[in-house]
Amino acid sequence: MKHLTIVVPDGPNNISSITGSFEILTRANDFWKASGRMPLYKIELAGVAGTNEFEDGLFTVKPHKHISAIPKTDLVIIPSLNHNYQKAMKGNKELADWIAWQYKNGAEVASVCTGAFLLASAGLLEGKSCSTHWSVADNFRSMFPNVHLQTDKLITDENGIYTNGGAYSFLNLLIYLIEKKYDRQTAIYCSKIFQIEMDRHSQSEFIIFKGQKQHGDEMVMEAQTYIESMMHEKISVEQLSSKFAIGRRNFDRRFIKATGNTPLEYLQRVKIESAKRAFETSRKTINEVMYEVGYSDIKAFREVFRKITGMSPLEYRNKYNKEAVS
Repeated sequence: MKHLTIVVPDGPNNISSITGSFEILTRANDFWKASGRMPLYKIELAGVAGTNEFEDGLFTVKPHKHISAIPKTDLVIIPSLNHNYQKAMKGNKELADWIAWQYKNGAEVASVCTGAFLLASAGLLEGKSCSTHWSVADNFRSMFPNVHLQTDKLITDENGIYTNGGAYSFLNLLIYLIEKKYDRQTAIYCSKIFQIEMDRHSQSEFIIFKGQKQHGDEMVMEAQTYIESMMHEKISVEQLSSKFAIGRRNFDRRFIKATGNTPLEYLQRVKIESAKRAFETSRKTINEVMYEVGYSDIKAFREVFRKITGMSPLEYRNKYNKEAVS
């Protein structure tokens, strides 16, 4: 039997991804056993403290073991750290070192939401792709510039390291892992029992784009402000670079370094975020919203909208605005 460790970081973190992971993986084991096979994993919670309190002491988790009592494991699951990721990184160096040692010795590692911060602090994401909650993407990029962050992806899978997007999307990561480690039928069973949608690959539709402003480039900040104030107009990148008296190539380079997007991508994201709000809060038609955010070609608008949200404008409006559908 293989071993699976759900780690319990020290400090006030997230309990749902700990208990949820334990419950769903235990059910996968039970289904495996009911079909006449041995349970695939021995599942244990492990940490560096005897007990951990959550939600201001309302809940308490008592890990099965201290991490030092687990010399070898096959799969490690790091839960979400909620908004406490900076404090958790500082207070869990022993745990991060243990995770890194287990990976070096053949274990695979999966992180949930902001658990990616602990995974990155263990040095396991250098040069690799990962996802995390879209709301902390700017901080993650500034703290770990050598990690290829892909917040549009719900799940990443690279060299035995798995990461996922935000909050309760960890349920989709678990179904993905169950299919990969058990089989498709076990994943379908768990999907039906816990009513988790199968085969979700994107968290794009949930992202609220606020613009990456945590950088020190004053020229780029001015360009961002200008883009946001003129989002209803049709603006070219050549116009932008000319306005700030800088060559197009150098303008692109500085913009990407500061924001993680090209100027064109940033402009598109600002426009589409405005369109999303209009679809959510008004009964305007697709064409009315399209013209409002500076597009005149419906095909181009649809293509950019789908690229950013993973949905068509009509699908998005129908999903998030009941009044528009009625």
